[in-house]
Amino acid sequence: MARAGLTAERVTLAGAELADEVGLDHVTMSAVARRLGVKDASLYVHVRGLEDLRGRIALLAADEKTIRIAEATAGRAGKDALVAFANAWREYAHAHPGRYTATQVPMRIDPELAARAHGPRRAVELTYSVLRAYALAEPDLTDAVRLVRSTLHGFVSLEAAGGFAHARPTEATWTRCLDALHTLLTRWPDAAEGDPS
Repeated sequence: MARAGLTAERVTLAGAELADEVGLDHVTMSAVARRLGVKDASLYVHVRGLEDLRGRIALLAADEKTIRIAEATAGRAGKDALVAFANAWREYAHAHPGRYTATQVPMRIDPELAARAHGPRRAVELTYSVLRAYALAEPDLTDAVRLVRSTLHGFVSLEAAGGFAHARPTEATWTRCLDALHTLLTRWPDAAEGDPS
């Protein structure tokens, strides 16, 4: 019998909060049950198991991150939009490290849940939308999207792991990286000979 008030959403949120506190890899069904003050078996009425829970955390995080980015970039274009996009991405990763990790690692997600989730699809649309101001045609636009995502993810991941030990302030490097991204997007190189596309 399901405990009154316990829902898949509450279980997912408890798992997401735990992921932010201890890391996604340390989220277990038992730990979530303890957090909610229920027996482990009560959770299985609402989620199928740990893999399902982690998939739900990833979808929740994708929705949250996308909403932040959409709000930050609304009404902006060019470098202004790129910087707002990047800052919202980084702020979310700082505020919710466990949830952020869930959005960046491959995992199996229930196809029915994935079909109803707007976050992942909207995230891709937002990224392309921000970069369209740079007037890149395909396949350059997709390459640029991949470059931006790789740069932002690489930076925040290294930052979270304590990978920037140099005396130069990380904030200064972040700002220069965004300047460099904008410059590259503005002066995108022509396709090299032998480009497989």
